[in-house]
Amino acid sequence: MSDFTTIPNEGDPEQKPRDQYETDALAAQYCDAHYGAEHFGVPNFPAACARICLDLMAGRKKGRALDLGCAVGRAAFELARGGFERVTGLDFSARFFRLAARMQGEGHLRYAFPEEGEILSFHEIALAGLGLDGIRGRVEFFRADACNLPEKFTGYDLVLAANLIDRLYSPRRFLSTIHERINPGGLLVITSPYTWLEEFTRREEWLGGYKAAGENVTTLDGLKEALASHFRQLGEPRDIPFVIRETRRKFQHSIAELTVWERL
Repeated sequence: MSDFTTIPNEGDPEQKPRDQYETDALAAQYCDAHYGAEHFGVPNFPAACARICLDLMAGRKKGRALDLGCAVGRAAFELARGGFERVTGLDFSARFFRLAARMQGEGHLRYAFPEEGEILSFHEIALAGLGLDGIRGRVEFFRADACNLPEKFTGYDLVLAANLIDRLYSPRRFLSTIHERINPGGLLVITSPYTWLEEFTRREEWLGGYKAAGENVTTLDGLKEALASHFRQLGEPRDIPFVIRETRRKFQHSIAELTVWERL
């Protein structure tokens, strides 16, 4: 049975309160969401995000891409399949990073999924079955803090930040510095359901979802203000649905908003 267990928690214990994803249940949910079957006719979310990014990059240089908040890695593999020469995936979660790195190194993962109470089902997922095995050499994964990125992570033609900003402790710091990582003319693609919660982000750091001077401030308003100095928005926002399976009979169905920003 141990073959199907996910990777044990590791790392600095003082960082664990900031890492909300270090549980077997959540690791299994994200493995299923990235590599498992689609539910209720909703397309695979990381694959859908990657397809949109690749469409946006038509006619542009596809050198290096950065998948920030990559979780267990599906979008990074899809971007590599779509023609990027090198794709880097970063996640703050030690569990997610190690699962993504294992998928890159071994080409498959096994996990146990809660079905009902203590009843588990056991699953194996493989890149080969998705047509992604041949591009493993162009993908790499690291653990990193999106609000405090090491200097080596720079020079990207595309940065994808999928469902990341409302889980950062300082989204304003992230947005004020991300231009330093993107080549002129490169793209920043952001998706989020804008679920602001103080357990992840202090209220004063929220980009939207509050009132100021009696007026509603939306996250899109906050994004425009934070990015205006270094980016221009391309096109209109679009809705991207996603489903996360929790148990056999319980699912989360959410809708993220996707916006595209070109580095000036």
